[in-house]
Amino acid sequence: METVQAALWVVILLVGLAVAFDFMNGFHDAANSIATVVSTGVLKPSQAVVFAAFFNVIAIFVFHLSVAATIGKGIVDIHVVDTHVIFGALVGAISWNIITWYYGIPSSSSHALIGGIVGAVIAKTGAGALVASGIFKIVAFIFISPLLGFILGSMMMVLMAWLLRRARPQRIDRWFRRLQLISAGAYSLGHGGNDAQKTIGIIWLLLIATGYASAGDAEPPIWVILACYSAMGLGTMFGGWRIVKTMGQKITKLKPVGGFCAETGGALSLFLATWLGIPVSTTHTITGAIVGVGSTQRASAVRWGVAGNIVWAWILTIPASAFISGIAYWASLQMY
Repeated sequence: METVQAALWVVILLVGLAVAFDFMNGFHDAANSIATVVSTGVLKPSQAVVFAAFFNVIAIFVFHLSVAATIGKGIVDIHVVDTHVIFGALVGAISWNIITWYYGIPSSSSHALIGGIVGAVIAKTGAGALVASGIFKIVAFIFISPLLGFILGSMMMVLMAWLLRRARPQRIDRWFRRLQLISAGAYSLGHGGNDAQKTIGIIWLLLIATGYASAGDAEPPIWVILACYSAMGLGTMFGGWRIVKTMGQKITKLKPVGGFCAETGGALSLFLATWLGIPVSTTHTITGAIVGVGSTQRASAVRWGVAGNIVWAWILTIPASAFISGIAYWASLQMY
């Protein structure tokens, strides 16, 4: 009986750590949802975070749990997962998030978590326990999601430029300040729908590995879903202001029409990925869309040096978080 209780307490502590990661995910990635709407002056920062958090949470009623299923059952062999693996994965992801937040680098919380899972599993049993098809989809979308955001953002901008070629700039600015509320809401909806499900997936994986849920269950327990969406919304409300400046101002200067096009392109990309059950980086997606919008004006409108630094952070995220998680997995074995 004591052993069961001890295992239960370990599970409770790991669930708490996962929810803390989810909160940090919202905090870290709040910039993705609100950078454009803040940088164009449509909303004040305090208004924008509440606005984004609301749409993060109501995504629970919009999207099926396809992304959660991919994380919970489609990345690694669930038979090799234990509490040490989950601990290592979460510590790796949280550590990398803290590092990148401190330096204002808009890296991917999603890929930090995936890198954490992969690193801990490899530290335990080697690469043979990884599900190749699931890993391939995620790695492919490291490149596809920003490219899709770039294409949709630039196409939207070109289309708006053609449709509004005879309109007065002041009128365009006034209308798109209003329309940007719709595009920002849509992007925040896609952000909540894709990102909150990643933490749902790792808690689901933990519950299956420890016998508190069955691999045959169609969905995780409802309390997991509610806790993760709520934590994501709360994290967004606190916001990561260091990254807002990078995303909204340093890559390229945005006007309301550009913000609308970037958010709409990013939102469409996230809706597609979530529908396909692919955990993508909201950071990659919105960065690609912002660069796409900026590049339609002229190539020099994009600060390619800043964009290049962000790409390096993308490349390093999975191996860096995997390395940290491997160390954390080993440390966990020594502790209990």
